[in-house]
Amino acid sequence: MKLRKLIVATIGAFAVAAPVVAQDFIAGLPREETLIIQGPAAQNADWFNLWAPGGGANPNGNQQLSADTLWFINPEGSGDTAWQNALAAARPEYNEDFTQMTVTLKDGIFWSDGEPFTAEDVVYTVETQIAHPGMNWSAPFTINVDSVEAPDDHTVVFNLKAPNSRFHTLFTVRWNAAWIMPEHVFSAVEDPLTYSFNPPVSLSAYEMENYDANGQWAIWKLRDDWERTSIGMTLDEAPDVKYVVYRTAGNPDARVIEQLNHNLDVINDIAPEGMFTIARDAAENTAQWLPGFPFAHPDPTLPSVILNNQLPELSDPKVRWALALLIDIRAVSMGSYRGAANIAALAVPPTGTSIPDYYEPMQEWLMNYELDTGESVIKPYNPDIADQIASLVTPQWGDTIPEDPDLRKRMFGFGWWQQNADAAAELLRSAGFTQNGNGWTTPDGEPFEMRLQVEGDNIPTLARAGTIIAQQWSMAGIPTEVVVAGPTHWQRIDVGDYDAAIAWTVETWGGHPDLSFFLESYHSDFLRPIGETQPPRNMQRWEHPELDRIVEANRMVGFDAPEVIELGQDLLKLAVDEMPMIPLMAYNKFAPFDTTYWTGFPSIENPYSASGPFWSNIRYMVVELEKNGND
Repeated sequence: MKLRKLIVATIGAFAVAAPVVAQDFIAGLPREETLIIQGPAAQNADWFNLWAPGGGANPNGNQQLSADTLWFINPEGSGDTAWQNALAAARPEYNEDFTQMTVTLKDGIFWSDGEPFTAEDVVYTVETQIAHPGMNWSAPFTINVDSVEAPDDHTVVFNLKAPNSRFHTLFTVRWNAAWIMPEHVFSAVEDPLTYSFNPPVSLSAYEMENYDANGQWAIWKLRDDWERTSIGMTLDEAPDVKYVVYRTAGNPDARVIEQLNHNLDVINDIAPEGMFTIARDAAENTAQWLPGFPFAHPDPTLPSVILNNQLPELSDPKVRWALALLIDIRAVSMGSYRGAANIAALAVPPTGTSIPDYYEPMQEWLMNYELDTGESVIKPYNPDIADQIASLVTPQWGDTIPEDPDLRKRMFGFGWWQQNADAAAELLRSAGFTQNGNGWTTPDGEPFEMRLQVEGDNIPTLARAGTIIAQQWSMAGIPTEVVVAGPTHWQRIDVGDYDAAIAWTVETWGGHPDLSFFLESYHSDFLRPIGETQPPRNMQRWEHPELDRIVEANRMVGFDAPEVIELGQDLLKLAVDEMPMIPLMAYNKFAPFDTTYWTGFPSIENPYSASGPFWSNIRYMVVELEKNGND
């Protein structure tokens, strides 16, 4: 690919359902050089500070295209092929007892304003966040780092307070990570917590071109010196994609219309009916992760019923187990995903290496698992769920549903808990709850009622799942209100302003069995009371001595050591015993690509990159796409 002269082109008007008229912000961009991606509405669109509250998860292109850090892991890869050195020239080097980590940085990388990237930027990033409690990575840096130094421009040495073989994961992107701050910019401002970093100075291949102050869109342009970035150094020629537009695209139905009209190249998520419509009506110019049913891309993320463990009525594992046994997972799968869900009983998503490392070897343990309800002992695990769901979807999808039981398990899940209202009632009584007619009262004599929070149309499948579960709990005598939180969903979860929520606090590397991406933050050192912001990712505020032991033991073994899987299985068994959250399924995302203008999207046959538009790893997809020739 070679850099091409920009030409002026006007994109046709969007469909009526679109929230923003295309010409208002894309007119003048060459459509054949512009990738249009579904993005979120930004509540504070002028804010580009990824290191202060409200900026750490900034998926409008800022963290995907402009920010950079030391390493990436491809969630679709495995083994050595999953690891990607970004700003670092090689993997981290630890001393023998994991109390010191040394990083060698690449030479020749520059910020978009022409300043060189050096080790001083890394040192400043860590020291500044330690010095300013409340910054996004302040807590883990404060707990782990004794000192950090730069012997030269391309070497950083971290001296740790205690052994931690996972310290490097703070700088390793799975969805995001600790991004590197431009020392020459932030050192000149009075308060890094209140500085908007607008316009942002880019460290990766794209830089800010323009954005909507109302938060509806953001446009990013390929840097003229793109080759002076970590990702640019991996390329032989300039990317075909010169502009990337992140834009809101309305409700799930509107997104389908937008893509059918070729005004939306990449969708983050739609309802299953929309995916089925696109696959049927636009098959010739559509690509997706799987070529047929269930079409969806399985993110290594675990949508669950997150239970607020610090609430008195949910602090007892017996109550949490009772809520789990009141759920009919088959109804949840059919009602939310039309059967295209991959259900999960363990506290890891059934994707990537988690299948051979955890799901397959733990099946016997799950089938023999016994639960003492206080009045009886049951074996709650149902290994036949895959066949049951397959029988429900076969009338519609026919021969596309495999007969092979192993393939069915990989498609629909390995098993789940059998719905058992009698056992749930026994557990509640054992926990001191009292049944009064059609309802229950807590040990304090208060009515046992629940608020189940969902995000809403942004993730329609999970909103539906929440509605179905709320109905099932209500029918069992626990009145449950569905709370649609919209853009405040994660903010409310962060501070514990919820009873239960459909969300996720378990995210794995995908391409590696180590669970530290979420597990490290589960240590009680990071626990905060309700009302204070809980550092990611233990949003259920789960605390247990055995949990701390597992986290601490994991810090003492190498990232690729065989003990990693043993400790992972210990964690999953503890999570079954404690049920701090109720795992539901892998996050299957219906995320089709329109190939009218662009080809070369990742797929199960070519999983070279993450494809979710909110994932920072999507940068590796953007630079590999090729024009389709429809100028």
